[in-house]
Amino acid sequence: MIQRAARREVAIVAGLAVAVLVFVAFFAARHGFFDLKVYYGAVNYWIHDHGMLYDFLKPNSKYGFTYPPFAAIVMVPMAVVPWALAIVISVGLSLAATYALLRWLVLPLALRMGWTPWFALAVGFLLIAAFEPYRETITFGQVNLLLLFLVALDLLVGVAGGRKWAGVGIGLATAIKLTPGVFILYLLVTRRWRAAGLSAGTAAVATLAAAAVDPAASREFWTSALWDTDRVGSLAFISNQSLQGMIARLNPEHPSTLAWLVLVLLAIGVWAWRVRAASLAEGLALTGVLGCLISPVTWVHHLVWLLPALILLVSAAVTARRRLWLVFAIIGYAVLCSRLVWVWEHGFGGVGGFLGSNAYVWISVALLLFLPLGSGSSAPGVAELRQAERLAA
Repeated sequence: MIQRAARREVAIVAGLAVAVLVFVAFFAARHGFFDLKVYYGAVNYWIHDHGMLYDFLKPNSKYGFTYPPFAAIVMVPMAVVPWALAIVISVGLSLAATYALLRWLVLPLALRMGWTPWFALAVGFLLIAAFEPYRETITFGQVNLLLLFLVALDLLVGVAGGRKWAGVGIGLATAIKLTPGVFILYLLVTRRWRAAGLSAGTAAVATLAAAAVDPAASREFWTSALWDTDRVGSLAFISNQSLQGMIARLNPEHPSTLAWLVLVLLAIGVWAWRVRAASLAEGLALTGVLGCLISPVTWVHHLVWLLPALILLVSAAVTARRRLWLVFAIIGYAVLCSRLVWVWEHGFGGVGGFLGSNAYVWISVALLLFLPLGSGSSAPGVAELRQAERLAA
């Protein structure tokens, strides 16, 4: 009986792997590690050519380094490795981060449901591999998964376990790329004062250290590069699946700042109301969704921050046996695998264009409003995580 079940699991994983491989091979976009080339080129220009970090532009493009100077310091190893090895390191770190996230978010569900750990992890990974934001993150060579790992480590291990270092990961993530700073707000709203202080302090120290290393680059970033929207592209571009992107597509030439600010305040209000009753895992999920909505620019690859919410939605649906929740999760996941919004890449006028071009925004809004709280999607306790780790070992 056990052998039959094991064979069935192997067959399911093998079949799913083939299906995902075919899907990715024929339908997924490939970006040739475009963003990684920007990081690699900028860091090498900065270190070896002694150029101004923010003066670098990727050859034959208008795109340059857009992150704070501390991010460049973290990426300095790129200056001493060949390009091929930089790709291997980028993909390897993203895969390692994915594995950690699966262990923290999927293994506890497997433990509760009596699923074989390796099977749950394998199925989870294959489903994530088909997820468009994940594919985009890997093929652009983006840092999103590493930042998500740092934040999840802080919340699910650091804060959950009462560790003294809780907050450091969020602080480092914020110093590397400003948007994870929304998790400092989460710590404040949920009155985790020590972790909030440590995260803010870590971000400040890292930022000041970067300023000490290269004062000119820091001055350039904080006074000019940060505010230059041309460095990241058009706000109305279809890949910008934030509230700002939605507003910009209504009037690309003159998007309403007031309308955007009103929507941002509404989103923060809903989030603050819901997150107070949320577990740590739910807080991670809801705050990740909020960050995607309120950031001025949320490219499709940034939507890997929706992964915790989708995983917890499935967890809640399976644990509480709520078919409607499972249907919502499947539809949301399928849309986020489909590249649907790109149908309107060259035109998003009319009601259909407005609805379709913002499909991923609607999913984020729905997750913010309706992600079940305390219905089997609660954060795994430290003991439960350790038991899951032992089973997976």
